[in-house]
Amino acid sequence: MSQSRLTRLREAMGMKGLEAMFITSAVNRRYMTGFTGSSGYVLITQDRAVLLTDFRYMTQAPQQAVDYDVVEHGAKMTDTLKQLLSDMHISRLGFEQDHVAFATYTGYQGQLEGIELVPVSGLIEDLRMIKDEGELAIMRDAAQLADRTFSHILNFLKPGVSEKDIALEMEFFMRKNGATSSSFDTIVASGERSALPHGVASDRIIQGNEFIKLDFGALYNGYCSDITRTVVLGKPTDKHHEIYNIVLEAQMNAIQHIRPGMTGREADALTRDIIKGYGYGDHFGHSTGHGLGMEVHENPRLAFGSDTVLTPGMTVTVEPGIYIPGFGGVRIEDDIVITEDGIEIITQSTKQLLVLDM
Repeated sequence: MSQSRLTRLREAMGMKGLEAMFITSAVNRRYMTGFTGSSGYVLITQDRAVLLTDFRYMTQAPQQAVDYDVVEHGAKMTDTLKQLLSDMHISRLGFEQDHVAFATYTGYQGQLEGIELVPVSGLIEDLRMIKDEGELAIMRDAAQLADRTFSHILNFLKPGVSEKDIALEMEFFMRKNGATSSSFDTIVASGERSALPHGVASDRIIQGNEFIKLDFGALYNGYCSDITRTVVLGKPTDKHHEIYNIVLEAQMNAIQHIRPGMTGREADALTRDIIKGYGYGDHFGHSTGHGLGMEVHENPRLAFGSDTVLTPGMTVTVEPGIYIPGFGGVRIEDDIVITEDGIEIITQSTKQLLVLDM
C-alpha cells in the first residue's frame, strides 16, 4: 500500500521539481505511512522515506510504517530534520502550506538555515482523491455502519426526546459497533430547525407532525461515512410531501446520471436544475456534494464552480436539499464511488419518506 503511494507521490514531486517533501498534516501522515500515532513528521525524497517521531512511538511506528526508516527525533525536531537534510544533500524542501501556521513557518525559516522552503498545496490531497480497493472496502464498512445507525435510531424518535439525546444515542451505537467516533458533530434538526443546513443537535425537544433531519456518519478505521435522511414524526402536511418529493427527485436524478468524465459543475446541475425548476432554487444554497475519505470534506466538489473531472476511484456525497425558514427542511444524502462505467452507491438506507408513529 505505502509503496504504491510513495511511487505516486514521487512522480508528483518530480513534476513539480521537488527533491524533498516534508509532511506535517496528521491525516496525510497516516495516509502515506499507515502510522496512527499522535505525533510524527514525514520526509520523502526520491530514494528515501523517513518517519520522524518521539520515544513514545519507537515500538509502534516501525510496526505500522513498514516502508519507512523510523528516526527518533530529539527535543527539537528541526535539529534532527536539519541533520537528515544535510546528510542527504537536500537544499530545497517542499512543505504543506495549507497545514503550516505562519508562526511555524517562520520558525522553520530560522531553524533550517540554508534550506529553501518551497510552499506546496494539495499534493497529497490530490493523491487521496482516488481510493484504492483497500480504502474502498473500509469505506463500505463505514457506510454500512451508518445505515445500521439509521435503522437503530428510528426506534428512539418520539415526542419529548431532545435532539441531543438522539445524537448521543447515535454516537454511542456507532462507537459500540467499531467506530472511533462520529465523522463530524451529528446533525439532528427537528421542526423549524430542520431548515438549518448544519443544525447540530440542540436542546430542542422533538414534537409531533414535523420533519426530523439526521445528518451523521461513522469514522471507522480512519475513513468517514456521511449520510442524511429526513423523516416525519406524526402526520405530514402537503408541504412536507411536496418538498420531500422534490429533493428526492433531484437526488435520484443525480444518482442515475453521474458518470466518470463529468465535471463537478455538471454533476451539481443534475440536482440544482430540478430544484430551480420547481421554484425552490433560492432555498438550496450549498453544493450538491463533496469528496469523502479520511476527512469528511475532501476534493472533489460537486459544485457550480468545480471543473474537476470525476474519475474512477473518487468517493463523493450527493446531498441536495430545500430549506424553508419557519417551516423546515429536507436533505437526502448518499455516499457513492465513481466507477469505470457509472457509480456504486455504498449507503443503502431507504429514501422513501418514512412517516413515524407518535
